[in-house]
Amino acid sequence: MSRSARWTAVVLIVFVALAVALWREIGTDRTAAPGSTEEAPTARDHRDADTPAALQGPRAAAGLPPCPGPGPNPQPGPPALRGITLECAGDGELVDLAPALAGRPVVLNLWAYWCGPCTDELPAMAEYQRRMGTAVSVVTVHQDENESAGLMRMAELGVHLPMLQDGRRLVAAALKVPNVMPATVVLRADGSVAEILPRPFAHADDIAAAVNPSIGVPG
Repeated sequence: MSRSARWTAVVLIVFVALAVALWREIGTDRTAAPGSTEEAPTARDHRDADTPAALQGPRAAAGLPPCPGPGPNPQPGPPALRGITLECAGDGELVDLAPALAGRPVVLNLWAYWCGPCTDELPAMAEYQRRMGTAVSVVTVHQDENESAGLMRMAELGVHLPMLQDGRRLVAAALKVPNVMPATVVLRADGSVAEILPRPFAHADDIAAAVNPSIGVPG
């Protein structure tokens, strides 16, 4: 074999080796492309560790009330929430959101256990609910898959409000809530959105001033 032929063979071998190495690296690091049949990681409503048995202790410690359910005359409820079913963290029951939130003004408080401003706001939400009685329903929506941590945060704060477990943030997506926490969504009795308030509140008076005029509730 001539010298030029040998060099050609060496160059070809090196080229093939580099191509194989690059292909392997791409194959290792790639993620599923749109339209691909390969499964990509998806968000979950709660962790695998949050089994019914594991949640018994946190649920008992939090002592949360049941989540709202449909009234005696079921109504369709908020159109954007139709078809969304979430777990009520307090008792593990599934809640069909649209009919459950129909027929009354509702304040949805979107939060997560690790959110500092959320921790400051939740007691104010509880006080607002106490003042409003049956005129308004305050429902918290925990936007992290660690359901146990959400329950324990409620227990730590001594806040007793219904809590929906929404690790996939379906409510925020459906209602087009900005990607901030805490955020508050005010729903009229007919299911329409009265306000989206992507900011924290420190006092029940501030909540009432921001919420009540938009739903025609005194106080």
